[in-house]
Amino acid sequence: MTMDPRESSAQAEPDPQAIYARLGAEAFWEIARRFYGRLARDELLRPMFPADLEEPIRNQAEFLIQYFGGPQTYSLRKGHPRLRMRHHSFSIGLAERNAWVAAMDGALADAAIPEPDRSVMRRYFANTATFLMNREE
Repeated sequence: MTMDPRESSAQAEPDPQAIYARLGAEAFWEIARRFYGRLARDELLRPMFPADLEEPIRNQAEFLIQYFGGPQTYSLRKGHPRLRMRHHSFSIGLAERNAWVAAMDGALADAAIPEPDRSVMRRYFANTATFLMNREE
């Protein structure tokens, strides 16, 4: 007797593109506001950002909405995300990566993002932060 792969006892991970449909736009705006609230107090990361954080909050919220299955507002306004190119001018090593991931993990908790979506998002953020590293230690 063979088991149908769809009958696995392990629950499949949610499709990242479906997260927006479950959480809605306001959850992503809340993540961005919480993240930048944390970043504003971070001595390592704060110097990398402009004094006024309103534009970075908007960029992040719209990008996350788009990435996780929502409207393509970010790309319509700014073009293709090109994350590596947009972050190239910043020196990003392990310390910066880890500080960014910690701030984002905290923002997800502060925004009360439920499981399993929180784990999917945490994995995406950790992988992307590693991808954006451009300085060897």
